[in-house]
Amino acid sequence: MVRLFVYDEKECDPKKCTAKKMIRFKLVERLPSLRSIPRGSIVLNPMAEKAISREDAARAVENGIVVMDLSWKNIESFPKMREDVAQRALPYLLAANPVNWGKPMKLSSAEAMSAALFIMGFREEARTILSKFSWGEQFLLLNNEPLDRYSSAETSEEVVKIQKEYVQ
Repeated sequence: MVRLFVYDEKECDPKKCTAKKMIRFKLVERLPSLRSIPRGSIVLNPMAEKAISREDAARAVENGIVVMDLSWKNIESFPKMREDVAQRALPYLLAANPVNWGKPMKLSSAEAMSAALFIMGFREEARTILSKFSWGEQFLLLNNEPLDRYSSAETSEEVVKIQKEYVQ
């Protein structure tokens, strides 16, 4: 079982905030500060140089995954992370949440956490996260082929190679 964490900058509408809903359902633990990010954990960062892949699964099991709940409007000011965490980006996927439906790479916190879990091979955990959202199954349907392909890749380099087929 992978421990899941959320650092919430409180920048989004509380009624639409998927991070708050995941916390309410006890699917993730809320982190009170950046300093409380677990050592050695994986932090999902859309600007990270390395993509998430199956090779990150052992680290996720040992140290957990952190999603940073920030507004897409302020994403350029992504907080600086300690060197002991592994920052990983998600590959090309389409959002299914009502705010950004169909937009590439504009995933909600729940979509990001679920996608990371799915790609690393934790499919049931990924489905559990999305089961709390009316549009959750739509995310998996919309991204069915790429998620399957990314999850079959062993390394970040393989994930990036697959991603290039979707981006072109």
